[in-house]
Amino acid sequence: MEPKDRQTPSDARAHHRAYVLEHVVNGGLTIDQAAAILKLSTRQVDRLLARYRDGPATLAHGNRGRTPANRLDDARRALLVELATTTYAGVNHTHLAELLAEREGVVVAERTLRRILAEASVRPTRTRRPPRHRSRRERMPREGQLLQVDGSRHRWFGPDLPFATLVAGIDDATGRVPGGTFRAAEDAVGYFTTFAQTAERHGLPGTVYSDRHGIFLREPGRAPTIAEQLTGKRSFTQVGRALDELDIAWIGARSPQAKGRVERLWGTLQDRLVAELRLEGITTIEAANAFLPDFLERHDARFAVPAADPLPAWRPWPDGLSSDAVFCFHYPRRVGRDNTVSWPGGDLALPRRSDGRSWAGRTVTLQERLDGSLWVSHDGLCVPVRPAPADAGQLRARRLTAPPDRDLPAELAELIDADGSPAPEPPGDAVHRPSPDHPWRRYQDRRP
Repeated sequence: MEPKDRQTPSDARAHHRAYVLEHVVNGGLTIDQAAAILKLSTRQVDRLLARYRDGPATLAHGNRGRTPANRLDDARRALLVELATTTYAGVNHTHLAELLAEREGVVVAERTLRRILAEASVRPTRTRRPPRHRSRRERMPREGQLLQVDGSRHRWFGPDLPFATLVAGIDDATGRVPGGTFRAAEDAVGYFTTFAQTAERHGLPGTVYSDRHGIFLREPGRAPTIAEQLTGKRSFTQVGRALDELDIAWIGARSPQAKGRVERLWGTLQDRLVAELRLEGITTIEAANAFLPDFLERHDARFAVPAADPLPAWRPWPDGLSSDAVFCFHYPRRVGRDNTVSWPGGDLALPRRSDGRSWAGRTVTLQERLDGSLWVSHDGLCVPVRPAPADAGQLRARRLTAPPDRDLPAELAELIDADGSPAPEPPGDAVHRPSPDHPWRRYQDRRP
């Protein structure tokens, strides 16, 4: 038995009208009753009844079986299916419609593209889950009041390449992404870079909302020390110290759902950004960081919403304060009497002060900035430092080696092997030994 054709809504409506009109013709229903059942006017029922007397087939729509005038031709439909399954494989339908318009010059509505791919049995890469009931928090009314930040560890450059972490923030009021950077792992440098980009492009946010990562909160389960109880503050991490210095409040979320806006951002970026990085052939963190600003600008144009209050709440950067000096690592150091401070790579020498006073004995802050430079700050004075000269105890005779491009004197060349190392001592009796009656031996004999 051949399968019956699937009944369309138009067919079902025509059958229903034919059934009601048949009762009108047989006298079982009046025109007014038929109009109430069909939800039509009596004049429209009269027209349908006149057509029905010529046969039930006249109730079908006049465009039935006709090809729509705006239907894409078969060649264009085949091209869309080919692009969706080859070059843009793995891209969701909404993003695919945008990429086709931007990169291929093929403008097609998202719903049309979705229908064409469904007819070709091309399943969507992401399916929408039914929303679960959860009380929603209203967005902040002004842009810059709350910045949600987080890091996402993902295979951003493809399933066969190593993991990388994208550290970024999203404004709670508008959904804009003011800054972000790729890192090998979620670290303080990633958050410093994100905050610096945000401050440069927009300003300082009122509050930062993040998870309770050790980058923000030091040992959350530890009881406060006596010093922390006296000051009323817990010991800061490097990022926490920077936020406190800029008077930015911090809120630690206790669940991923609490900071749902930045979690949903990862869902969008892990879909769209991964696809665009693949299309651009980007496989390194350096290239991804160069591509990221342009992508975020297009992301904001596509997904950002206007704030309820058009007046932004970003705060200006404080006068007399450098962002490089804030978004970096700070270490307290005690200056020695020789105007040096200790550092794992070797002691660092402080330059002469402009006021003629000495650094010796002072407690200073050593800054390791993101560009690798080292600075010292104290009482509003911030100066760069350099490696200190070696002291007398560190100075030792160097091993004598022969430079490959330089000829040595003959008397010196005899003491050096061909490989550049000093000649070994002659073995056996060739070594000079003191005589038995040497004063040194007599001195040794007098020892008890």
